[in-house]
Order: sequence, then C-alpha cells, then structure tokens
Amino acid sequence: MPFIAVVIAALVIGFEQAIQWKYGPMGIIAFVLLTVGIKAKNTTAGGIGALILVLLLAQSG
Repeated sequence: MPFIAVVIAALVIGFEQAIQWKYGPMGIIAFVLLTVGIKAKNTTAGGIGALILVLLLAQSG
C-alpha cells in the first residue's frame, strides 16, 4: 500500500512540473485550484481551475 502512495505522489509531482514547465505559474495556479476544488467538492474553485487550464491549452494550440 505505501508503495502505491509513493508512486501516485511521484506521478502527481511530475504532472505538476510538466504543467509549470509548459504553462508557467498560471498553469500551476489553475492546477491547484482544480485539485482543491475536486478534493473539497467546491465546484466554483474546480470550475475556475478547469477554465484557466482550458484557456491556457487553447492559447498554446
């Protein structure tokens, strides 16, 4: 069980680093808002985070 938690944590950290590398600090802010919104079941925070990520993806594409 602890091994799975370590692997999941490593994947999350890697994903955060990839977002920060590609989209900068705004990408991290959006990812944190999305994560907090999902964990806290707060649709406003999750929606704002998702919206920012979508806008960043649309801008770079």
